Amino acid sequence: MATIITRPHILLHSFSPSLNLNLKPLSSLSLFRCTKLPNSLHSNSITLTPRRSFCSANSTPPHRKSESISIVNDLLDYLNESWTHFHATAEAKRQLIAAGFHLLDENEEWNLKPGGRYFFTRNMSSLVAFAVGEKYNVGDGFHAIAAHTDSPCLKLKPKTASLKSSSYLMVNVQTYGGGLWHTWFDRDLSVAGRVILRKSDNSFLHKLVKVNRPILRIPTLAIHLDRTVNQDGFKPNLETHLLPLLSVKLEDTSSETKEKTAALTSKASHHPLLMQILSEELKCDVDDIVSIELNVCDTQPSCLGGGNNEFIFSGRLDNLASSYCALRALIDSCESSSDLASEHAIRMVALFDNEEVCDKISFECISYHIYTQDILRFHPPYSDPMVDISLVLPLTLYDGPKLLKTRDH
Repeated sequence: MATIITRPHILLHSFSPSLNLNLKPLSSLSLFRCTKLPNSLHSNSITLTPRRSFCSANSTPPHRKSESISIVNDLLDYLNESWTHFHATAEAKRQLIAAGFHLLDENEEWNLKPGGRYFFTRNMSSLVAFAVGEKYNVGDGFHAIAAHTDSPCLKLKPKTASLKSSSYLMVNVQTYGGGLWHTWFDRDLSVAGRVILRKSDNSFLHKLVKVNRPILRIPTLAIHLDRTVNQDGFKPNLETHLLPLLSVKLEDTSSETKEKTAALTSKASHHPLLMQILSEELKCDVDDIVSIELNVCDTQPSCLGGGNNEFIFSGRLDNLASSYCALRALIDSCESSSDLASEHAIRMVALFDNEEVCDKISFECISYHIYTQDILRFHPPYSDPMVDISLVLPLTLYDGPKLLKTRDH
């Protein structure tokens, strides 16, 4: 039977007597240390110590200040690297490889060994990592932490070039997830995500891109043009008002050039200026860019704040904080070979990419499908990667994993 915990970042802020969690002393690289994962959520075999204000100069013990600062700096680095779910997965992949985990290919047969540490990614946006206990036997079970790499944001539409203004270049976007969309106005915005490039041999390459400078802005009207906004409230139309401004259109006195530009603009899916910016970041020709999948991102970096630096000011904390906690827990709980010597289960972390748009059924559909595929690899005869999981799923999940999910965002 598997035990799954979502929202692990809650452990940093709250204490639940029913969970009986206490943390052991932290290493300089860990967010929390776990020497033995429990067989159930009510087990007393794990102790965690809540770290409510570990950045505060007044409340953190002197001998743990440098340790805490290192942990928080690692979290800030993770947040600043993870502008999109693609980048969050890439950063998690980098950390796992650096920690000695082996990358698996879902299309190949897995040769898993007791004491081994492995992970795989899907779509460059989801990741499952696990460590096999030295004493694991088929059926012993899993200890899993689940989180998600996606966050509410604005995504560029397939046709990003907006023709709604004759004087400005504006970008078509769509909302993703349950966001507070009025907070996206008057921010220094940019784009990041995944691009498909055509190589010289006509094959295709997926590549991540991040434009680190502000190139977009969603401006609000001046008070002179919206006198009743303070009385009536700010109620933007998400289709007509939520259009990021990219640039002013350059004037050209040549009528021939104007006609040519107008013809190109009416046919093009993206503004040439946007494609030029992407090509410069990717160090490729504009014609090499076949397709784009980009998010609008806030360029303001994640940082510490408050009178005692006790707060983390950042976007995407739902759910990158949980992703980071889960990732560090797995890495640090099997840091040395002896950590898995007496382990009978498999320690697992699953970082999914679809919670924001499939909240009510995300775990039962796409995310659950990835999770069960991974589990079935350990249970012959279903370990064959060519087996249709949908045919064996009802037979193997006899009792199903127990899901503890909170709605704390």
